Amino acid sequence: METSLDLDAYCARIGYTGPREATLETLHGLMQAHSQTIPFENLDPLMGRPIRLDVPSLFDKLVQQRRGGYCFEQNGLFLAVLETIGFDVVPLSARVRIGWPRDIVTPRTHMCLRIEIEGQSYLADVGVGGLSLTSALMLKLDQHQPTPHETRRIIKEGDVHYHQVQFGSEWQDVYELTLEPMPLIDREVGNWYTSTHPESRFRNVLMVARAAPEGKRLTIMNDEFSIRAASGEATKTSIESKQQLLSILDEHFGVTLDHEVPLKVPGIAWLTDGV
Repeated sequence: METSLDLDAYCARIGYTGPREATLETLHGLMQAHSQTIPFENLDPLMGRPIRLDVPSLFDKLVQQRRGGYCFEQNGLFLAVLETIGFDVVPLSARVRIGWPRDIVTPRTHMCLRIEIEGQSYLADVGVGGLSLTSALMLKLDQHQPTPHETRRIIKEGDVHYHQVQFGSEWQDVYELTLEPMPLIDREVGNWYTSTHPESRFRNVLMVARAAPEGKRLTIMNDEFSIRAASGEATKTSIESKQQLLSILDEHFGVTLDHEVPLKVPGIAWLTDGV
């Protein structure tokens, strides 16, 4: 166990009132509540703020400050929560494949979790943007696994596992993994690149996402806000000012920021001066 935390405060943050035993029911319930409450977001890198991965810092930001975060933060906090409850859990490293063909090697800068429950391995991930899992997946190959949102599956080619999501009749890679553990020191390296490298996507694109009831997904991608229904139909709104962005963050994602925060997103005219 890396550390423990205030489980009561965490459960209050996500509105979870279910059991706290190390069971599959608990895991599913926590994942759904977490993904529907704590948004995926990369606001700090766009404000030039460091990302800290120690559990007290994660707890302070995501629970006490009621902010969100990206994979290392989301799954880092969730790892500590599961360990505090008593789950057998191991952090895994992965390469994000969303939007990337397989012939392009992406960096191993994603973190997910493997949990053992009654002899069965499960995959949990509350930090993969607009595709964060809302229930755990069995680490079984070639099985269609419905979740409160999309249907998923895990396939294997050679030594590589692929976590895939179904959109209509098509399957798309979410990420690839070899089931290699990702200890904190490796997460620190990936986090440093992700949050500070000038060519990192997280330094150049505004990304905010949250799952919602009834299979809905809410996302901000740069200057576009979208609400996607379970059917796949999306309602999109152009964001035309910083004040409009801050209002959407507050109303739909529960993130409250002062207008004076130095948010800078390349390519967005009203966010290029960092003020």
